[in-house]
Amino acid sequence: MARLKRIYLDESEMPKQWYNLAPDLPTPMNPPLGPDGKPVTPEMLAPVFPMNLIEQEVSMERWIDIPEEIRQILFQWRPSPLVRAYELEEALGTPAKIYYKNESVSPAGSHKPNSAVAQAWYNKQFGIKRLTTETGAGQWGSALAYACAQIGGIECKVYMVRVSFDQKPFRKIMMQTWGGKCVSSPSTFTQAGRNILAEYPDTPGSLGIAISEAIEEAVSDPSGKTRYALGSVLNHVMLHQTVIGLEAKQQLSKVGIKNPDVVIGCCGGGSNFAGIAFPFMYEKVNGADIQIIGAEPFSCPTLTKAPFIYDHGDVAQMTPLLPMYSLGHNFVPAPIHAGGLRFHGMSPLVSASLRDGLMEAQAIHQSECFEAGLLFAKTEGIIPAPETTHAIASAIREAKKAKEEGKEKVILFNFSGHGWMDLIGYDKYMSGQLSDYEYPEHEIEANLAKLTGYPMPK
Repeated sequence: MARLKRIYLDESEMPKQWYNLAPDLPTPMNPPLGPDGKPVTPEMLAPVFPMNLIEQEVSMERWIDIPEEIRQILFQWRPSPLVRAYELEEALGTPAKIYYKNESVSPAGSHKPNSAVAQAWYNKQFGIKRLTTETGAGQWGSALAYACAQIGGIECKVYMVRVSFDQKPFRKIMMQTWGGKCVSSPSTFTQAGRNILAEYPDTPGSLGIAISEAIEEAVSDPSGKTRYALGSVLNHVMLHQTVIGLEAKQQLSKVGIKNPDVVIGCCGGGSNFAGIAFPFMYEKVNGADIQIIGAEPFSCPTLTKAPFIYDHGDVAQMTPLLPMYSLGHNFVPAPIHAGGLRFHGMSPLVSASLRDGLMEAQAIHQSECFEAGLLFAKTEGIIPAPETTHAIASAIREAKKAKEEGKEKVILFNFSGHGWMDLIGYDKYMSGQLSDYEYPEHEIEANLAKLTGYPMPK
């Protein structure tokens, strides 16, 4: 009998609602705070985001309807396939069943369009004509440029972290092909960028810097027709990504699996992790025995070394204070190739999940991740993005553990994107030019020392 490699859903089975974890958290979330230390009101966020997305950001509704117009665009690649990694299992000699949700099938090659399409649509409904954003590895910038082209009538400008801008020129070309404009950050277009360049002319850049530039350009538009779009971290972005896990639940049920034993996603700002994990956290809150793992790089150990504090999401301190695990907003990461995992802070919802014990975190060196990526490419055929290799490396760890324990576990991970634009990183790894880097404790302490006087989450 032929074994079932891919599990599909019909378009009619694609989720019609997003899942919001916030009302199901064991401990209520701390609110974002303004400069005066008081909770931020929706009106205070209005210069940055359209009110319809702000309503999602603060919502305590468990289920939020997906507009039919958004679903019609998502049908270009959704529902995405759930794949049984038979060849990887055989290479590892594990009794574990390994499944991955293949988000690389989207037009931009990653999970990012799940939120980009929604954000572009809601902005257009609100009358916005132009969006600014930041991007690390270029996945989010590509996704937003694609989404603006699909929605129509919205310009897109992307500030791309300098090291990735230099390492990954084809991402810039993808954005331009979809009609977006991509510039290296820090840049001379904003005061925030000029300030950084004056003090650190050779900086590799950071997502915190790029966010400052994108927000500054959005709020300084005298026409009021520009808004900012963020690809991760915020609650409404986590919400849009939950189509991943909701689909995976249906697909697993088709092969008789109610819940996996282990759920894994890589963690940068939290979006792809939340997408696969939050629907299973709902099951965990309601009594299911599921191990949920967030995998991050040792060079940006937000979940494994940072404290749970209030901090800004950007260098120029233009964002509200967010309750999150943070290395400090002045953090400038090492130029590792997993550019999408170099953010100093973690999504407040993901941070709350770790705080409440709904998940655990692993830090992994890039050499182990690239080795996992090579094994995956040789067995399953797809070259994964450097970010995605963190989830693969964690899944391999758990599969080996199942072998040692002699247990037939079900392991599910999010294959968040392909690595076709990241082959320079693979070349450097295979030629011995990449080394492991662990962000030193004294640097974290120095960054956090600058936050003296900030309020602390309850």
